[in-house]
Amino acid sequence: MQMGFELPELDRKKTQEAVESALEKYRIFKMVAFEEREGSLTAGYTERAHGPTNVTSDQTAQIAIHNVDVPAARRAFCIKLERVVAKLHPKERLLIEERYMKDDYVYDWTVYQQIFNPPISGGTYQKIRWKAFYKLALALDIAVEKGEAE
Repeated sequence: MQMGFELPELDRKKTQEAVESALEKYRIFKMVAFEEREGSLTAGYTERAHGPTNVTSDQTAQIAIHNVDVPAARRAFCIKLERVVAKLHPKERLLIEERYMKDDYVYDWTVYQQIFNPPISGGTYQKIRWKAFYKLALALDIAVEKGEAE
């Protein structure tokens, strides 16, 4: 008895968009500092047309929760993505790190002509990139299968 397991067939375009979106989110989280919220010291008037709502609001607690949870979620996302990328094949890892995880405005041709040593062709670059995207999409659970695409 053999257990059968097949890798899913992914929608290339939508999966690539999802992975590039996740990598862009990573780059933004790394580059942009988190701005903490602060409590308001002045009282604000809230008009209520109909009686009390029986809801108590604790502004300080909500701000404290936001100031702790959001940076923690950002860190967790970045760590998860870095761990997944670290498990890729060295060529795939080089491509993803240089093209998507470092600076903005790095172009594909720059990576395959100047960063890869020896330089590779555009077609080979596309194949390596798709393999890396396929693995990242499955590992990050953002893969878009062919049937789901519609």
